[in-house]
Amino acid sequence: MSHSFPLETLLKRDRALLAAALAALTLLAWAYLFYLAGRMAGMAGMAGMDSGGGMAAMGNMAGPLPLAWGLADFLLMFLMWAVMMAAMMLPAAAPMLLAFAAVNRRRRESGGPFVPTALFLGGYLLVWSGFSLAATLAQGALHNAALLSPQLALAQVSPLLGGGLLLTAGLFQWTPLKQACLHHCRTPMGFLTADWREGRRGALRMGLGHGGYCLGCCWALMALLFVLGVMNLLWIFALSALVLAEKALPGGRWLSRLAGLGLLAWGLALIIAAVVG
Repeated sequence: MSHSFPLETLLKRDRALLAAALAALTLLAWAYLFYLAGRMAGMAGMAGMDSGGGMAAMGNMAGPLPLAWGLADFLLMFLMWAVMMAAMMLPAAAPMLLAFAAVNRRRRESGGPFVPTALFLGGYLLVWSGFSLAATLAQGALHNAALLSPQLALAQVSPLLGGGLLLTAGLFQWTPLKQACLHHCRTPMGFLTADWREGRRGALRMGLGHGGYCLGCCWALMALLFVLGVMNLLWIFALSALVLAEKALPGGRWLSRLAGLGLLAWGLALIIAAVVG
């Protein structure tokens, strides 16, 4: 015997299942980051004990050049960045994904083709995987040039370079490009109405498009991890909260500009301290 359900009931069920899946993916990503941070802390402790702290002392010296990365190091760093971006960006992408699933369900009820929401999500994550690759390449270049502190768990650039990154991020928060990309991220239905594409390939393209807007909105904030510490979990969480607040809160645009002012002040203070000190 077949059972029919009202469309609103099906939409609520779909939203609940998708929200649960996104929450599970986010929790898994954060669990990996905590595991990785704990593993790095353990390795740093073992290095500090070796030869009476000799390796730790070497890691803090500015003179010797660091060891160049091998392929395994590069792949592990790329995985770290990719999982980190998923942990940070999935909560902010949830409203768009839920809106896509709802529109997709309504179109399917009207005779449209079935299109898995996973294709939209895949396109979105593909964009952030591209950013992760670029961030890994940048980290490797900074590492090889001895411009990044050797402790991976708190890898940071020099104060002058960090101040420059903070100024760049602060200025970007006030640019029309930032605000235009933020507008697309804050209006899921507007994006879906204007950029809807049919079929599986269309869903993937829409995911890529939304990921592009999201990247355009947040790339400068993500680059601040080189200032705050690449695996500093506290700052990773803080940046995640800022990105989510920008996109979800009613006053998100003004919060974005206010954060920009704070970053500008921080960057100037860091540069002045480095020059005077």
